[in-house]
Amino acid sequence: MKVVNLISLILVILGGLNWLSVGLFEYDVVSELFGGATEVGSKIVYIVVGAAALYALSLLPKVSKD
Repeated sequence: MKVVNLISLILVILGGLNWLSVGLFEYDVVSELFGGATEVGSKIVYIVVGAAALYALSLLPKVSKD
């Protein structure tokens, strides 16, 4: 389970960095890599990062105990 937690954390961080670049520079790295926000590749990345964020929500009780 540690591997899934690590992958989820990495995906959430990468998603957050993408949103930082959108907010500061109006530059969406994912859509740039896949040719647009509506392309299938971009949508897959957005869905995977969103799923990782949902999974990360389940980690909150573990983190709050420490």
